[in-house]
Amino acid sequence: MAAAPSPSVPACGDLPAAVSAFADAFVDFAVSGIFFPTSSSSSPPAPTSPTTFLPSPSRLVAIGDLHGDLPKSLSALRLAGLVPPSSSPDSSPSSSAASWAAGPTLAVQLGDILDRGGDELRLLYLLRRLALSAEARGGALFPILGNHEVMNVSGDFRFATPQGLQEFSAWAGWYRAGLAIKRRCGEHLDPQPRNPFLGVPKSFPGVKPEFWDGMRSRLAALRPDGPIARRFLADLPTVLVVGDSVFVHGGLLEANVEYGLERINAEVSEWIRGEGGDNGRAPEYVRGRDAVVWLRRFSDGFDCDCKRLEGVLEMIPGARRMVMGHTIQTVGINAVCSAQAVRVDVGLSRGCGNGLPEVLEINAGGTEVRVITTPPSEAWMYRKQEVEKAAAAVTEKTGEVKDGLALLVRESHGLKEVGVKA
Repeated sequence: MAAAPSPSVPACGDLPAAVSAFADAFVDFAVSGIFFPTSSSSSPPAPTSPTTFLPSPSRLVAIGDLHGDLPKSLSALRLAGLVPPSSSPDSSPSSSAASWAAGPTLAVQLGDILDRGGDELRLLYLLRRLALSAEARGGALFPILGNHEVMNVSGDFRFATPQGLQEFSAWAGWYRAGLAIKRRCGEHLDPQPRNPFLGVPKSFPGVKPEFWDGMRSRLAALRPDGPIARRFLADLPTVLVVGDSVFVHGGLLEANVEYGLERINAEVSEWIRGEGGDNGRAPEYVRGRDAVVWLRRFSDGFDCDCKRLEGVLEMIPGARRMVMGHTIQTVGINAVCSAQAVRVDVGLSRGCGNGLPEVLEINAGGTEVRVITTPPSEAWMYRKQEVEKAAAAVTEKTGEVKDGLALLVRESHGLKEVGVKA
């Protein structure tokens, strides 16, 4: 009688799942240079609502908008002690950058990972891999959604750069290769791999033809239920309350709290997962000037409506401060309204301000707050980059510097939401 196969040796029936897992790992590494932990299950995890409330940790860190700049983002992560130090503030990422070095620290990144730079996908991959590493070491990393994530899922690519479109074109090539590998298993894969490019336009009037593939790839990846949107954005909170600190990209008003912070998180997540259809419109509270990812009432200038902010915080049990990104603070991280409004967007990205990296640190259950700034020994490097960028700026005959999609269009009009066939 033949001996039973060892449970550690894959049987023939496991081959389709193994091929699928290999294809996913192959694409991940090709796109980002990072391997993710393999799952013992071939089925995708059931969708869950994003986290909304967390207890106060021993150490809490906040990092502002990143906007597609991987080297500068790594500098901020190192400044916060979240990843191992590097010999150079502008060094290229390495495998160690995806290893959590901060123990039980909880870190919040205030959104706007996308747009204005060429490292958007690599940043999404790095932050997700770092979050997994943090979880394994007793810490946590929570990016939240910014207005640029909402814009991109909505098909609004006005602030995409040529380099960003090229990155998505490269992703599409590897993703198609992964689909081809999976299809070798034919009908044995469950669920069947979905082709995200179906129904996506192949041409974009008003955009130079050399950028059409990048536009198409970006749209396929980031539309509701697109593979990048579902994997990296759908489970991110729009609002996160950690101890006595409320984290939100733009800001909160009374109506948002009355509507329900958990409800906002759940409904935005459902929209990104495509539960409203491929052309589902973003929920109202993430659209418009006073939306939670667009509001600037408490982050623009030093003359804020402090009385109103105090009233909003009083509606959230235990809340002491609102920490926001979205609005660049040229003076660095600062606070107004008796430190109830804390603004952490320092315009870090070279495509959006090229500010010196700074991070916010909150200790002792919220009673000790400080700003960690770039040391002078490194600051000169960023000033040098700023001068070089200014010297190399491309100007039109009118003297206007074109940014984002303005570099791509033939005519003066821009693009807003791009339609996708269901």
